[in-house]
Amino acid sequence: MRTLFYFAFFFLLAIPGTLMAQDHPGDTVRKDTSLYVVTKHDGTEYIGKILSDDGREVLIETQVLGRIYIPKSEIRSIEKVKDPSSIVYGEYQSVGPFTTRYCFTTNALPIKKGENYAMINLYGPEVHFALSDHFSLGIMSTWIASPMVAAAKYSFATRKEKLNWSVGTLMGSSGYLNLFRGFGGLHFANITLGNRKNNITFAAGYGYAKSGRSADETPVDGVYYDSTGMGFDYRYNLNGTMPMTKGPIFSVAGIAKVGAKASFVFDSMVGVFSDEVSTETVTVLREEYWTGNTWTPPSYKSEVITRSRTTVALFIMPAMRFQKTDKQAFQVALAGVALFRSITREPGDNKNNSFPFPMCTWFYRF
Repeated sequence: MRTLFYFAFFFLLAIPGTLMAQDHPGDTVRKDTSLYVVTKHDGTEYIGKILSDDGREVLIETQVLGRIYIPKSEIRSIEKVKDPSSIVYGEYQSVGPFTTRYCFTTNALPIKKGENYAMINLYGPEVHFALSDHFSLGIMSTWIASPMVAAAKYSFATRKEKLNWSVGTLMGSSGYLNLFRGFGGLHFANITLGNRKNNITFAAGYGYAKSGRSADETPVDGVYYDSTGMGFDYRYNLNGTMPMTKGPIFSVAGIAKVGAKASFVFDSMVGVFSDEVSTETVTVLREEYWTGNTWTPPSYKSEVITRSRTTVALFIMPAMRFQKTDKQAFQVALAGVALFRSITREPGDNKNNSFPFPMCTWFYRF
């Protein structure tokens, strides 16, 4: 009888363990306390600790829904949360490609391979592709597909996580506008201090542009006329086309997280551009005349004047960026542009002006 009692006692103790083992015999219990983002094919995300993974399904413990079994066939990706602050209102926001851009300028942080993105601006679209973890290519244009600009950037990592630098270039053409005669470029280097959410970037580069437009002859009110009534006192551009504008460009930009889903973005550029225009002034010294049957041709005086022009362009653009998910963001900017022009040898021609330049931008990751 005592033997039967002991047998029944140990049998009852073994039942719970046996039943638990039969529930999911292939479970691999994980001791990892890290948070993971489990994304299903339909886009649904679950954030929590992975308790087990038996190859067929994953058991995840979430703060909102508790423990959930998710079949492996429904899972698109499992990503470890490296920074818990990336979880905003129960949604995970990865670093993403948007963190490499401000308004117009870019920082030294790289776009990870496969994290392509598009920007829809009021003036036109642009698309950027990451060919590797350090190299990206892009194209920018207007809504009329002209002009068009190709962009390239290569980022360099340093031993310090919060210090990065990069080099890049922009090469553009006027496209079908002005029959592809116009062209320009900007070659730059920058250095970024900080992380993806809070950083500041210092950049410097050299830009140039030539519109390719013909320089119109500009008549001057003349007092000398020949016998045909044609005026000869006028100016015109000796080169026949508008001159090339070139000069250094500097930039300071940054981003700071100011809320769970909002960031303050600051962008700025200042450029010192110069060009030279050579013009010729032709003045009639003597009009033609006839003495009997003898014709005396007119004589002219030609004077070439070369003017050096300098323009300082200041661009300031504060903005707010709102990002609900890692795939979409919206940014609104209130910007202003100021131009300060000076022309040597003719100080009276100096002209300064400024104008607003508001912008709205939609970001899309694909």
